[in-house]
Amino acid sequence: MDGMSADHIFNDLFVLEMANNHWGDLERGKQIVRTYAKIAREYNVKAAIKMQFRDVDNFVHPAYKGDEERYIKKTEITRLSFSEFQELTELISLEGCIPMATPFDENSVAWCENLNYPIIKIASSDINDWNLLRRVAKAKRPVIISTGGASESQIDAAVSFFDQNHLPLAINHCISLYPSEDSQLELSQIDFLKSRYPNNVIGLSTHEYNDWSSSMLMSYAKGARTWERHIDIDDGLYKVSPYCSLPHQIEDWFKAFYKAKEMNGLSPSTRRKISHKEKNYLENLVRGTYAKLKISKGTVITRENYDQYFFQAIPLQKAQFSGRENIIGGIISKTLEPGDGLFVDGISNLDALRDIDPFIILNRGRDGERDTAMKKNDQSTKGKQQVYMSKLHLRMV
Repeated sequence: MDGMSADHIFNDLFVLEMANNHWGDLERGKQIVRTYAKIAREYNVKAAIKMQFRDVDNFVHPAYKGDEERYIKKTEITRLSFSEFQELTELISLEGCIPMATPFDENSVAWCENLNYPIIKIASSDINDWNLLRRVAKAKRPVIISTGGASESQIDAAVSFFDQNHLPLAINHCISLYPSEDSQLELSQIDFLKSRYPNNVIGLSTHEYNDWSSSMLMSYAKGARTWERHIDIDDGLYKVSPYCSLPHQIEDWFKAFYKAKEMNGLSPSTRRKISHKEKNYLENLVRGTYAKLKISKGTVITRENYDQYFFQAIPLQKAQFSGRENIIGGIISKTLEPGDGLFVDGISNLDALRDIDPFIILNRGRDGERDTAMKKNDQSTKGKQQVYMSKLHLRMV
């Protein structure tokens, strides 16, 4: 993270959500960190390992402490102390990943500050918890929010809030179903978010459990640039939730990311760079310009006589005109016999013709009889061609 601007921190960022899968066991948490940090290094991805912070003593109402309700029970039995989270944080950094957390209350934001976390995550359930959001804003760190079941107006309000506080914000499309079926993913919401919030990085926080490739390929193509998944290890001590990814599945996820980048290309805002190989292939399909009948030297090519004098056919030879060039107004420099190709030195006033690039014409097409003759000791032909090339060079310079 050193030297990385906040504006670019979200791009190609993978958030590996450990949540409470340490189960209150510091050593289990360390094992998770080491396992996934190793995978992140092997695949050379920018990965954050994210925990969840709660000020448990104050997070649960005194009257409900010890309650068997699932959320309350899990909050209490998975608690770690600040010093234990500090150990995990140091290990995450040592292992080459970005330490990160979702704070669920105001006191937990202070832990993010004290541990110097570079990013703070807001859970979808807290997208309009204004007490929490105001405290997060005071921390002055980039923020990721998950949209979950929030309405348009709720998302708008959160985005506006962080914009007014001049904090970089990434917005994750998220389906808050654990796990999510493929039919519930609604990946078209990435398009919606990109259109509605064009100045923000859009991401995907996902909980599907059948496929670790398809949603990556689709979300990347749609423009998502940060992703989040829950992670766990299968050590036989705790049941792995179906929405959590195991190490081999995260590997599949990273592989899909690289495949998505490969297939998507690098030119979203400009015309792509056409490879030499592709150009050569297409030039084999372009027709060259040939004389239909004898055309005398000095003939002026007009729109009226063009079809009378010329036809198009393959192959296109080097230095030969094709149907792509507008040669109307050209003056034939030497008599052409029926079947002869019209080459760049076959027009005497080439400089007067508009939108013709001799360099392109001279470097496309296949070698023909014309080129074969040049390769022999035909000094006259070679000399003329060299003179012509010199003139073209001077003209292009």
